[in-house]
Amino acid sequence: MNIKTDNIRLSYGSTEILKGLGVEIHDKEFVGIIGPNGSGKSTLLKCIYRVLKPDSGCVWLGDEELRSLPVKESARRVAVVAQHNYYNFDFSVREVVLMGRAPHKKALERDHAQDYRIVQECLETVGMAEFADRSFSTLSGGEQQRVILARALAQRTPCLVLDEPTNHLDITHQLQIMKIVRNLGVTVVSAIHDLNIAAAFCDRIYVMKNGQITAAGSPAEVLTSDMIARIYQVDAEITRDSRGNLHILFI
Repeated sequence: MNIKTDNIRLSYGSTEILKGLGVEIHDKEFVGIIGPNGSGKSTLLKCIYRVLKPDSGCVWLGDEELRSLPVKESARRVAVVAQHNYYNFDFSVREVVLMGRAPHKKALERDHAQDYRIVQECLETVGMAEFADRSFSTLSGGEQQRVILARALAQRTPCLVLDEPTNHLDITHQLQIMKIVRNLGVTVVSAIHDLNIAAAFCDRIYVMKNGQITAAGSPAEVLTSDMIARIYQVDAEITRDSRGNLHILFI
């Protein structure tokens, strides 16, 4: 399913955060959003997954405008892995992942065997099956993030929105999570902090700064020394390894 934003604007008070943004993510494409802190990456994603309502402009899921869809229907189309996930109650890992089945439930409908089978599959996918009975609050930040990904997978949506999903993970689990997401065969849009992760996994990249899109294209087109110096104010060399993969070396 395609995702599109058209002239999205959003302000906090007198400060304009998003300044007429238009992005387009094609069906089953993995698109990264990069840019320095405060550039508006997370705000844009929150407009796409309906936590924030733009002051103007439109978000489209396929051929339908987001605001025309019931909330439950949009949750059947887009799942989210956010940066921060807090729970005031002592949920088990299994219970957290079961929350991902909520968009598919009628009012007061109980969890059934298929729900538990899907939850088990998703926990196995992210390598957290052995933690199913553990309290979510006792997990490390990286373990919690993998559980939240499992919850998103349990929604069984055609689109996945990730807000810097590897922030709390060691390099092994960073690569594991990104490989899992890459191989899902769904549309993915992700804010990414690590430029080398973006280079390795994205089909296309949008570059943001000060609430605007400043560049867009394939990793090879976008991740240049000039762009990195202009957007991040650091010097970098762009190299390729023996397999032809792109790498950024910061000087």
